[in-house]
Parts: sequence; structure tokens; C-alpha cells
Amino acid sequence: MKSKSLATSALASVLAVGLVGASTEALAAKKFEKCYGIVKAGKNDCQTSNTACAGTSTANGQGDAWIYVPKGTCDKIVGSSPKPA
Repeated sequence: MKSKSLATSALASVLAVGLVGASTEALAAKKFEKCYGIVKAGKNDCQTSNTACAGTSTANGQGDAWIYVPKGTCDKIVGSSPKPA
């Protein structure tokens, strides 16, 4: 009986984490935008065409590395682009 309760708790935890991640992504999509070409090496928010994880860009200003910025800000930053270079 104890193992069934433990398995149920574990499954509930996994589902809760998934829902929190989905809502965070939705919130970011409403208030923020991806901005390419302005990231310092190792400070990107997610994968690039050459790397698979956040924080793995290899050069400052890498054209395919991005960070989230408040909507409307990317167009105001010199050297940035809302699309990958």
C-alpha cells in the first residue's frame, strides 16, 4: 500500500512541474520576446543551432543565440535582431 501511495505522489509531482513550466512559457511569450545577436558568451537562454542547452553560446554576439527581453526592446538595441542571423 505504501508503494502505491508513493507512486501516486511522484506522478502528481511530475504533472505539477509540467504545468508550472507550461504556464511560465506562456507568460514569457506574452510579455517578452526573443532577441538574437546580443548575448554574452555562455549567457544565452536556450539552445542555438550549434549547442543544445542554455548557457552554452560560445561567442559574444553570436547570431543564433538569444535571450528574452521585454516586448518592443529588441528593435531598440544596436546589433540585435528578432530573428536568428
